[in-house]
Amino acid sequence: MEVASRPRARWQTLYLAAAVVACGATGLWLWLVEGSAPMSPAGSTPLSLEEIPFDGAQAYEYLKQLCEFGPRPSGSEAMRQQQKYLVEHFRNLGAQVTLQEFSTRHPTQRRRVTLANIVVEWHPQTTERILLCAHYDTRPYPDQDPLRPRGRFVGANDGASGTALLMELGRHMPQLRGTIGVDFVLFDGEEFVYSERDRYFLGSTHFARQYAARRGPPRYRYGVLLDMVADAQLEIYQEQHSVRWQDTRPLVDDLWDTARRLGVREFIARARHLIRDDHIPLHEIARIPTCDVIDFDYPYWHTERDLPEQCSALSLANVGWVLHEWLKQTVANEGRLAVETAGNRP
Repeated sequence: MEVASRPRARWQTLYLAAAVVACGATGLWLWLVEGSAPMSPAGSTPLSLEEIPFDGAQAYEYLKQLCEFGPRPSGSEAMRQQQKYLVEHFRNLGAQVTLQEFSTRHPTQRRRVTLANIVVEWHPQTTERILLCAHYDTRPYPDQDPLRPRGRFVGANDGASGTALLMELGRHMPQLRGTIGVDFVLFDGEEFVYSERDRYFLGSTHFARQYAARRGPPRYRYGVLLDMVADAQLEIYQEQHSVRWQDTRPLVDDLWDTARRLGVREFIARARHLIRDDHIPLHEIARIPTCDVIDFDYPYWHTERDLPEQCSALSLANVGWVLHEWLKQTVANEGRLAVETAGNRP
């Protein structure tokens, strides 16, 4: 994703200082970063894993399994292995799964590369649908790392977290029936970016164009994008595009109201970052009202330290619980969410 302005994250000042003094201060810096217990935004005790009816521990296991493939940039062997693993996972849960393949020029090599969005359909006979999505590729390099900007990047939070959450949510989907269906889409090529001249959002742009050109069902009433949702110090503010767009604001309000009812204080009902992410082509090209659920105050964004140990099963449980409860109410109560969809194209 891209961001118009990025305030320095909670521990980023310490991280940059550590880069300057390198090895001498490494022990102190690690103690400062890892020795502080995460607190909820209101400073109260967060809900425990046992209190949340969504298996965050299993979602965290999925996150670790994805990271075990190593860096997963578009077109890589690790990405192909991950694709096979994800397709098998969702098919075993009873979903209809297809690869939406397309090709692009490799940013640094004179060759074409085949990319693939993974489309996961639950109860595909239903024509009115909800779209839940995440990107599952990783950036080629940790370009924001102060020590090794061309080092190894496994994207535990930025890439694996949204995918892992949908993997666990998929275990609930066969029982979730109503007048509205649900699709998961995992986007490839979200940041197949070697320099700032390269294009972002390749997978979501291809998906949006295919959807806009289609004249028949399914029709997506609204979409929810999940990105960077496993930060151990989770704070999910409302993304500014999602709040400003007239057709997505009711969706944002509904999701954050669901979190409030459940007591999930990590969803903070205030706008913060203005972010260019996969929800942009979905909204602008496909005309699907789509909001971005993202914690952008993540101190290890695009660094080598975006690892499973910086992520949290409890964070995944909280986000998964909110999303599942919102889905149950929306699918079971058609039309409850007052999203204006008159401008949507089938």
